[in-house]
Amino acid sequence: MIKVFVALGANLEQPIQQLQSAVSALTAIAESEAIEVSNFYQSTPMGDVIQPDYINAVASFETTQPPLALLDQLQAIENNQGRVRIERWGPRTLDLDLLLYGDQTVDHPRLTIPHYGMKQRSFVLIPLADLVPQLILPCGTSIKQLISTKMRSELQQVHLDH
Repeated sequence: MIKVFVALGANLEQPIQQLQSAVSALTAIAESEAIEVSNFYQSTPMGDVIQPDYINAVASFETTQPPLALLDQLQAIENNQGRVRIERWGPRTLDLDLLLYGDQTVDHPRLTIPHYGMKQRSFVLIPLADLVPQLILPCGTSIKQLISTKMRSELQQVHLDH
């Protein structure tokens, strides 16, 4: 079994509920239906497209699926929740990015692991650190080394009603 980390993001059609639905869908594909989920955070969008703020989180679970099969499952979850790919860094009902697949690296036209932009993204690193504060990335870098004070100031934790 391989431990994987998936970034979740949404900024359309009730983003908190979109992430909660995605967590349920990820739980269904996780081995033993066991999943860990970070806090939810609000972040400003990347790029120049005017759009609402995002809600972001990271989930972790174990799988026996190979990376591309898992990617297909993640994209099916996005599609089931109304994901439409119109413009890069545009608004979306759900975005699921496979960040880490154990300590493996993958360089495939459809998939790069570790995720190519994760080291620069507060909305990925901070939720990832919620789950595994001592995480060392496959390149040997500690996640703590990557998180700056500026990154922490970019996010606002969302308090969920349980």
